[in-house]
Amino acid sequence: MIGNLGDAALIGAIAVGGVIFSFLYWGFGFLRMGTTGLVAQAVGAGDMYLAKITFLRAAVLAAVIGITLIVFQYPILEFALTLIDGSREVESAAMTYFQIRIWSAPLNLASLAIMGYLLGTQHATQILLIQIVLNGTNIILDFLFVVGFEWGVAGVAYATLIAEFIAFMLGMTILTRILSRQPNLPRVSIQKLLDLSALRHMFAVNRDLMIRTLCLIFAFAMFTNQGAKNGDVLLATNAILMQFVTFSAFFLDGFALAGESLVGHAMGARSKQTLQKTIRHIFELGVVTACALSLLFFTIGGIVVTILTNVPAIISASEEYLVWVYIAPVAAVWCYILDGIFIGATRTNEMRNAMLFSLLVYLLSFFTLDPLLGNHGLWLSLMIYFLARGVSLAWYLPRISAT
Repeated sequence: MIGNLGDAALIGAIAVGGVIFSFLYWGFGFLRMGTTGLVAQAVGAGDMYLAKITFLRAAVLAAVIGITLIVFQYPILEFALTLIDGSREVESAAMTYFQIRIWSAPLNLASLAIMGYLLGTQHATQILLIQIVLNGTNIILDFLFVVGFEWGVAGVAYATLIAEFIAFMLGMTILTRILSRQPNLPRVSIQKLLDLSALRHMFAVNRDLMIRTLCLIFAFAMFTNQGAKNGDVLLATNAILMQFVTFSAFFLDGFALAGESLVGHAMGARSKQTLQKTIRHIFELGVVTACALSLLFFTIGGIVVTILTNVPAIISASEEYLVWVYIAPVAAVWCYILDGIFIGATRTNEMRNAMLFSLLVYLLSFFTLDPLLGNHGLWLSLMIYFLARGVSLAWYLPRISAT
C-alpha cells in the first residue's frame, strides 16, 4: 500500500519502523523459541503439567516486558532514531508509525508465548489459523486505512495494532480450549510458577536466545541503516527487495519450526532414531523448497517489484540488485533449518556462539566489500552472513544427541 503512494520516504519510514520493532519484539523472540523447545521436550517426556507451567512463566514475562516497553517508549524511540541515519521525512513518518504500534507490545509478546506453546505441542494448524487471521485482518485494514481513509503510515500502524489485538484474542481462545481438554492437570501454584531452579534454566535458555536474536536483528538493522545513508531511493529499494528475503524466510522457517517441535519431542523421548530421521527429512524438504523459491524469484521477480511500488527510480534500482534475491533462499536455508534443530534441542549456548562468530564475519565482510562494491557489497555481505551462520551451526551439530 505504502509502496504505491509515490513517495520513497514513506517506504523508508516503514523500513525504519520495522527495524525498531524487530529490536523490540523479535529481540524478545525467546518468548516463542525458548517456550517451544522447553514445551516440546516436556511433551516428549509425557509431562503436560510442566508444559503448562513453562507457558505460564513465559506469558507472565511477556506481560512485564510489554508494559515496560510502553512506559519507556519515548526514550526508546529517541535512542533508536539517533542510530539510524534517515532523512527528516523518513524519521518523521517513522515516529508516527512507532507511537501508534508500540501500544500492542504486551499483546504481541504474549502472542509469542502462545505460539511457542502451540508449536511445542504440535498444534500447527491452530498457528496457521492465527497467522491467517492476523495477516488477513492487516491486509484488509491496510487497504481501508491507507487507500480508503488516506491515513498513510499512520494507517499501516493502526492496521497492525488492531490485527495484533484480534490475533491475541484468537490465540487465547484456542489456548484456553486446548488446556480445558486436560482437566486432570493440577492447578499451577505461585510456588511452582516461581520455582527458582526452573526459572534459572528458563532464563539461561532465554538469555542465550536473546543474545543470538539481538545479533541477528543488529545485522539486518545495519543493512537498513546503510541503505538509509545512501538516500531514500536506495533505502526504499533495499526495503522492497528485502520483502523477497522475508517471503522466502517464511517458507523455509516452516521446516525450521517443524524441526523445533519434532526435535524437542525426540529429545524429550530420548529417541535417537527419531532425531536423526527428523534432521534428514527437514533438510531434504528445505533445500528443495529453497531451490524452488530461487527459481520463482528469477521468473517473476521483476513483475513483483512493479506491484510493490510504482516509483520509477525504485523500480530501476531494483533491477540492478535483483540477482541477490535469486541467491538468498539457497544461501539462507541452511541457517534457518539448523536454527530450528538447535532450538528444539535447547542447545542455545551453541546458537549464541555461532551467531557471535557469524556477526563478526558479517562485519568484516561489510567493511571490506561495501567501500569496493557499494550496495552490491552490502548484499554480498548479507549472503556471506547467511552462509557463516549455517557453517558455524553445522560445526556444533554433532553435539546434539537424544541419548
